[in-house]
Amino acid sequence: MQLRSIVLLLTMLAIAVLAAFNWAALSAPVLVSLGLTTLEAPLGLLMLGLTALLAVVGVAYVLSLQGSVLLETRRHTKELQAQRELADKAEASRFTELRSFLETQQQQTHTALLARLDHLETRLAARAQESDNTTAAYVGQLEQQLRVRGADMNLV
Repeated sequence: MQLRSIVLLLTMLAIAVLAAFNWAALSAPVLVSLGLTTLEAPLGLLMLGLTALLAVVGVAYVLSLQGSVLLETRRHTKELQAQRELADKAEASRFTELRSFLETQQQQTHTALLARLDHLETRLAARAQESDNTTAAYVGQLEQQLRVRGADMNLV
């Protein structure tokens, strides 16, 4: 129990004990002035009844306050949950957008790499053809020189 609850419980217990011990004095009729009129009634019981009424009103106020706080807490919880879901959807959207961006970048890089490889392959094929032609020309020159030398040797 909290300290406030203990203090309130002890106060109510003290009032009940005092009322029980002094019941004769509380129930003794006296003249009570109500402002416009005067009547004879037990002032102690009247004050005890008003104290009980004040306690009931206080408890009702506390319960209504606690109920309104609970309703407000539920409303805030629902709003927080809605905001959380909205944030999750936005984050998922950002992840989807990021994935799409990365896939686009990867596709562009892949396309550029394939184009570069095609260009390099074309240059390599051209170089190989050029090298084949050069080698064939050298072989042709060597054959020509060998024929010339072979013909010179046959003449001697």
